[in-house]
Amino acid sequence: MAGVAFIGGFCIMTIEMLGARILSPYFGGSLSVWGSIITIFMLALALGYLLGGRLSTRDPNGMTFAGFFIGAAVFSLPVILFADAIMEPIFLAIEDPRYGSLFAAIFLFFIPTSILGMISPYSVRLMVETQEHSGHMAGLLYFISTLGSAAGTLGTSFYFVLWFEVNQILWGAVVALIAAAGIILVAHHATTPQALKQDKRYANKRA
Repeated sequence: MAGVAFIGGFCIMTIEMLGARILSPYFGGSLSVWGSIITIFMLALALGYLLGGRLSTRDPNGMTFAGFFIGAAVFSLPVILFADAIMEPIFLAIEDPRYGSLFAAIFLFFIPTSILGMISPYSVRLMVETQEHSGHMAGLLYFISTLGSAAGTLGTSFYFVLWFEVNQILWGAVVALIAAAGIILVAHHATTPQALKQDKRYANKRA
């Protein structure tokens, strides 16, 4: 669980750091463009934290958790495949690059980032066994996720952009998210039989 939280944090910042390069052909690379990107990512993550926390109260399980990673990967594909088709009409309709970049960032990044924001609160719920344990586990997982974000920021800005094209880096993030989903599904199917056995033992003891 800690490993996939790291991957989630890493991918969030990888996509965010590439945002300015994706928007720059139409809206430039000014501070206002960066402000648009950061604002949309912050709002999307805030919504993701809220939704992830609510969903974690409704029978949390590995299948749903894996679905977050798959959903984030799928909704990141338009950034790779249709970025120009999305940005061009916005560029033509909105003259001010500040607001043009803001709307473009919404259409390109809001949904996948919101889904990625669901990962941390949901993973806390999956790993917490007792109420006394919740604070420590929440702190640990957010610590690991933030380390992933730091690694994604430095890795993308210092190295990846020098070695790969933007779309290649984005494809790497998509593959990493799908791989994380696969790891979660394998772990879920491996632990489900053990959980069922424990439930049966508990039921037999009560009987």
